[in-house]
Amino acid sequence: MKKISALLLLASALLGLTAEAQAGDYPLSPVQDTVPQRDTVPPSSPAQERTVTGTISDLDGTGLPGATVQIKGTDLGVVSDDSGNYSIEIPADQGSVVLVFSFLGFQSKEITLGSQTAIDVSLSTDEQDLEEVVVIGYGSARRTDLTGSVAQVNSEELNAFPTTNVIQSLNGRAPGVQVIQNNGAPGGGVSIRIRGSNSIQGDNDPLYVIDGFPFSGNPTNLNNSDIASIEILKDASATAIYGSRGANGVVLITTKSGRGAGTLVEFDAAYSIQTLRNKLELMNGGQYAQLMNIQAENDGLEPYFSDSEVNGFGEGTDWQDLVFEQAPIRNTSLSISSGGENTQFLIGGSAFQQDGIIKDSDYDRYSIRSTINHKISDKFKVDFNSTLSKLITSRRDSEGGARGASMIGAALVASPLSEPYMANGSINNLADDFPFVSPDIVNPLYFINEQSTVITANVILANAAISYNPLPELTIKVSGGIENRDDRTDSYRSRNFLNSNGAASVSSGQYVSRLNENTITYADVFNEKHELNVLAGFTYQDFTTKYLAGSGAGFLSDLYETDNLGAAETPGIPTSGYANSVLLSYLGRVNYGFSNRYLATFSFRADGSSRYSEGNKWGYFPSGALAWKVSEENFMKDQEVVSTLKLRMSWGKTGSQAIDPYATLNRLFPGYTVFGDDLFNFLAPGSTLPGDLKWETTEQLDLGLDLGLWGDRVVLGADYYLKTTDDLLSTVRLPSSFGYTTTIANVGSIENRGVELSLFGQIFSSDFRWSLDGNISFNRNKVLSLNGGEPILTNFINVVTVADNFSIMEEGRPLGQFWGYREDGYTETGAIRYEDLNNDGQINEDDKTHIGNPNPDFYFGFNSNMGYKGFQLEIFFQGSKGNDIMNVSAISSTMDYGQGLNMPQEVLLDHWTPQNTDAKYPRISRSSTTRVSDRFVEDGSYLRMKNILLAYTFPLKNSGGKFLKSLRIYASGQNLLTFTKYSWWDPEVNSKGADNSMGIDHFGYPIPKSYTIGLNATF
Repeated sequence: MKKISALLLLASALLGLTAEAQAGDYPLSPVQDTVPQRDTVPPSSPAQERTVTGTISDLDGTGLPGATVQIKGTDLGVVSDDSGNYSIEIPADQGSVVLVFSFLGFQSKEITLGSQTAIDVSLSTDEQDLEEVVVIGYGSARRTDLTGSVAQVNSEELNAFPTTNVIQSLNGRAPGVQVIQNNGAPGGGVSIRIRGSNSIQGDNDPLYVIDGFPFSGNPTNLNNSDIASIEILKDASATAIYGSRGANGVVLITTKSGRGAGTLVEFDAAYSIQTLRNKLELMNGGQYAQLMNIQAENDGLEPYFSDSEVNGFGEGTDWQDLVFEQAPIRNTSLSISSGGENTQFLIGGSAFQQDGIIKDSDYDRYSIRSTINHKISDKFKVDFNSTLSKLITSRRDSEGGARGASMIGAALVASPLSEPYMANGSINNLADDFPFVSPDIVNPLYFINEQSTVITANVILANAAISYNPLPELTIKVSGGIENRDDRTDSYRSRNFLNSNGAASVSSGQYVSRLNENTITYADVFNEKHELNVLAGFTYQDFTTKYLAGSGAGFLSDLYETDNLGAAETPGIPTSGYANSVLLSYLGRVNYGFSNRYLATFSFRADGSSRYSEGNKWGYFPSGALAWKVSEENFMKDQEVVSTLKLRMSWGKTGSQAIDPYATLNRLFPGYTVFGDDLFNFLAPGSTLPGDLKWETTEQLDLGLDLGLWGDRVVLGADYYLKTTDDLLSTVRLPSSFGYTTTIANVGSIENRGVELSLFGQIFSSDFRWSLDGNISFNRNKVLSLNGGEPILTNFINVVTVADNFSIMEEGRPLGQFWGYREDGYTETGAIRYEDLNNDGQINEDDKTHIGNPNPDFYFGFNSNMGYKGFQLEIFFQGSKGNDIMNVSAISSTMDYGQGLNMPQEVLLDHWTPQNTDAKYPRISRSSTTRVSDRFVEDGSYLRMKNILLAYTFPLKNSGGKFLKSLRIYASGQNLLTFTKYSWWDPEVNSKGADNSMGIDHFGYPIPKSYTIGLNATF
């Protein structure tokens, strides 16, 4: 009757009374054990009441307070004291007695009681079973019962080396997951692409869910040491439960929580030194003078320098040494966890401080975390966790530009004959040093010393839940949470900056998201063969953004900087804004397993968003998956090679919102106009025509194989996927007669298909341990349709000598392909010759073609982990193959002649002359011109030793110490070796971000290499 009533209650929930719950926990099987007799009572008196005492501890001998000792089959039991000691009375009328020892997070143990009166028990954590439980959307599941494609990255891998952002730690760790680092600046942007890009209008980053809360943007508020594990949901069966936010994949982040094993103090500390990984070989003073003279001669001018001057210049100023420096990273964290059977808590704090390799750039993060889990009774449980973070970023990453107008650009093209400072100590104006130097160039020290941008953010993430179990099989859960981010950006350019009288700007914003989730879960096993888990629920989440900005120019002093905009001679026009949207959702999922062999999962989610037009506000996202555990079949029992064999198949639909909150409304925008001699403000429609928009929808098919050999000493995972995104949202140009210039419409589709492979092998597992694991991913991206079949030119870049679009979106081609001219050697005068593809006798737009592809053929990661007793040696490689990079930096740095710009040495050594007609560079002359061509497209493939680590764990288990439980010290190096053909600083660069601008290097902040020492201690 209880099961029937539970099913009735669940049925009512499915009809509308839904609430949230987690997937049911899978109990660990108790272990039968026997113990040697210590003290016995005479066998002639078995009917007497007796007392059994002892101590319950973990494997390290630490007492477990609050552990339970129960007489099996009865309600009789006791709880251990603060030291793990217990005393239980055994009634005289009990026959054969079995004592059950249990403690949260540990494997239960059953001991048959003979005549003993004292029993000491050590409980162990069942690490294998704990690792086999993975987090999925709105619940958890045993790995062996997964029907979808889910990758897991554990805490050890996340903390293998220091990273600014936890997302950087995923690089190369999971198949199908491409981590794209925009640059090497402290706190710089990082993007993830799971199985390719799906959208051209919206964001292609996955949804991040932190302890059940869908988080906005990257989880920069977390320290790596705070995280227990990360699960990456890749196929539609796994992500469809998140509906309109699941098209790009879902990253589930589970933070550490309290444990009921007494008090545990964990302390981690690391110190790193970063350096520039690769200096570019630029011309020194003498070589620079030679090149300037060559240009003057070719242009019919008198030499700028005499031979004696050229020979006497020497090395000159090394601007790379002035701009780049060694910089430290300090990372410290401390956590305290404790608890008993009913209550567990954790409180911790961390500080991450990274100085950048460019002077005065840095990133600091300070955070405090707390969690508490309390079992009120057998039916009620409450959970609470919170993270408070403060982020401070000082930016010195002026990128892009041309002819030295940005800091990083100037560090490369500044003349080595120029001095950094004047004789009076002021910063030298480089454009005044020589008459042939471009007036655009700015001394990079101006950007470092006389300009600043500081971003300060306070981030709060807190959520709480209460769970109610009216029946053992039924869980009703109601949770709520809030994410609040307040940030402020202060930018100031001092009066000492070139041609500046002081300029300041301040902007602040607030983002608030409130969440309520209500689910109900029924989980039970029928007739020992039918395993059923049913989830139903509804959720509500709103999103509110506010911002305010002001500016001013013309300050009498640099004293105020951004603290008093009212002191500006010319105040800017203040701006402010507000945006709000709401997402209401209904969801359901059914997991069914038969005889531990046949598995099925079906889910459905309906999302209603305020962003979309009337009639299109709701999107519906179904999914289904089947799995067959072939290794559990009877015909597989008599062999010892295949230990695990599971076949998986899934299909589903997910979505993407991809538009701003008010994109479907006809908004009015403010402005100013003059009538007569008076200035009037007004409101008028914008230039974008509101469209009748509907959801972008991604349909995905996945076929998977999980294979384990020889007791899972070798494990292979393989997936093939095909996903198609329809109703792509894109900006469409309109005829001028419309009165609007553009509109947003559902006009296209994109396909991603690929193969993912992962392999793990436990080579040795005795005193000498050695394991290997690796993964490789192949993805092919193709645009299936666009508006009217017309291609879209993108990535317009102006670097003076070239002002053009660098990329194209075109039907039948990958996203983001590079677009330009093909070179065909040189003319008889040393000018670049371009291919006349249409043979019309002239070079124009009709001769452009595809010249490169930023999407890799494949990307991979490989890890070797060896150990002997307390020693550990780990080497981790990561890389990609087949991706191209558009080196926009090289346009100014190698082709802009006659502007007094420094260049790589090879420009001097290998340029066109009548004697060297097969040179790499053309004739050095102001008359030399260039276009966007395959000259600037380079192979961005690389193999990188991402981390090498040597560690030692001290053998403290038998040392008799009660205070220090474990101690580990280590030394490691990051990015020490990189094998690549790319000529610039680093092949991991995306100056314009990911998506349709991927693979462009435009004077980006280089990624450093680093050396680290650290320790991990547990008390």
